[in-house]
Order: sequence, then C-alpha cells, then structure tokens
Amino acid sequence: MELKKLKARLSTAVRGHKLLKDKSDEMVRRFTVLLKEDKRLRDEVEDDLAAALKQFALAGALTPPYVQETAFSMPASTVEADCGTESVMGVDVPKISLLAAETSAALPYAFSEITSEADGSVRMVSALLPKLLHLAEIEKAVRLLSYEIERNKRRVNALEYVMIPQLEETIKYIRDKLDENERASIVRLMKVNASSN
Repeated sequence: MELKKLKARLSTAVRGHKLLKDKSDEMVRRFTVLLKEDKRLRDEVEDDLAAALKQFALAGALTPPYVQETAFSMPASTVEADCGTESVMGVDVPKISLLAAETSAALPYAFSEITSEADGSVRMVSALLPKLLHLAEIEKAVRLLSYEIERNKRRVNALEYVMIPQLEETIKYIRDKLDENERASIVRLMKVNASSN
C-alpha cells in the first residue's frame, strides 16, 4: 500500500515538475518581451526628457528665477488615472490607464514674462506623461515577474533535485524489500516441499 501511495506521489510530482517547468519557460519568454519593451520605452522617455530639460535650462537662463517660480507654481493641467491589475501567468501586475487629462487652453502665466522655450518644455513634459505611466507599469511588471520566476525556479529545482529523487529512492528500497521477501517466501516453500518429499 505504501508503494502504491509513493508511486502516486511520484507521478504527481513529475507532472507538477513538468507544469512548473513549462510555466517557468513561458514566464521567461514574456519577461524578455517586457524587458525589450522596457528598454525601448526607457530610451525614448530619457531622450524626450533630456530635450524637455534642455528647453527648461534654456528658459531658466533667459528668465530670472523668481519669475520662473511664479510662472510654474500653478499647474497647467490635471490628470486622472485608473490603477488596476491584470494577470500575467498568475502574477498580478499593475495596469494604469489615463482617464482624463484636462489641459487649459492657456498656460498659467503671461507670455510676456516667460520665454517661448518654457512653453515648448511644458508641452513636451505634458506629452511625456502617458509614456512615463506606461514605463512605470512595464517596469513594475518586469520586477514582479522576475521575483515570480525566481520563486518558480526554486520550486522546480526542489522537485527535480530533492523530492523526485527521494521518492524514486524510497520506491526502489520498498521494491527491493518486497522482492527480497518474495524470494525468501519462495525459498521457504521450496524447503518445505523438499523436506516433505
């Protein structure tokens, strides 16, 4: 009976190992896709952000600091975002979507006070917001997937190198004992038959 239970456990462990291995392979595939997208988007955002900061620096060089502080102290737009989650291979990753971005037609400062470089930089930063949110979403998904891949890899290794070999060894030991008992029974029967003849 114990042998039968162990064989069932071994069969379950082997099936579980295969499923976990397949899941791990698919997670790694999705991870690499997300990583490539993250790299591409990060480079794009960094280039856009560098251009916007260059414009801000130029505007700062042409405008006194107190005028800049006054001009940029009031926001030109408000943004609402919906934060949720979606499942990627059983891992809940964030899903952020912009609901509404209310931008006033006019900027919150007088054009006579600030240079046109500041206008351009404000527009560039406003256009950059959706990309920044998407980048944050992808980077969090990459981080969560990497943690899950590590956890899954530990489970696969525990099954492959610890549990399955132990079960196989125990099954072999029980089989050997049963075979030994069977041989001993046959020898006893042969002796009984030999002594009765």
